[in-house]
Amino acid sequence: MMKKEMAVNARFCELRDLGSCVDFDYEHVSESMIKRKIEEKAVILAEVDGKPIGYLRVEYLWLTVPYVSLITIEEAYRRKGVGSAMIKFLEDHLIKNGHKVLYSSSQVDEPEPQMWHRKIGFEECGIIAGINDGVGEVFFRKTLGK
Repeated sequence: MMKKEMAVNARFCELRDLGSCVDFDYEHVSESMIKRKIEEKAVILAEVDGKPIGYLRVEYLWLTVPYVSLITIEEAYRRKGVGSAMIKFLEDHLIKNGHKVLYSSSQVDEPEPQMWHRKIGFEECGIIAGINDGVGEVFFRKTLGK
């Protein structure tokens, strides 16, 4: 029996998605901040059959350098290409707007997210020790358009 492919739709959030975005954003960012990020086209939602299942928020370091600040996917949909679909959607948007790299990070004590970053083409580019309650953060860079 063949396994049915899951159709993931990744798109920019719209204001009508604000409630779903607030539910996904576990970093306790205010609703007004998430609304602003939606208006800036800095929040991506992944859906399956119209149901929101994943969330990605991008920031721009120094207002120009794209950085994935948060990506989260409902547990039942992990390891099924949802994160990759959101990153691909973001990459296409960034390339179209002249960006050449995308940055992301993971806490140093999170081996699975680090492996995921490497699997989808990110390369480790640095570590900041002592943040995240002393845990530290590993940073990754992905060259776009490869």
